Amino acid sequence: MSQADAPKVDPRLLEILVCPVTQGPLKYDREKGELVSQGAKLAYPIRDGVPIMLPEEARALEG
Repeated sequence: MSQADAPKVDPRLLEILVCPVTQGPLKYDREKGELVSQGAKLAYPIRDGVPIMLPEEARALEG
């Protein structure tokens, strides 16, 4: 996915969202269109600009 194709997410929303599993911070991966929780080792998808903050929808991270 190119930078131009990356989902647009309101920066203010990114400031207040936390991982629903760990309550820890999330890192926005613009290239993959995901919010990443290093603590939970999960990547939450962003669909049509809306973060999907359900653990069952998240992608497990390697390692």
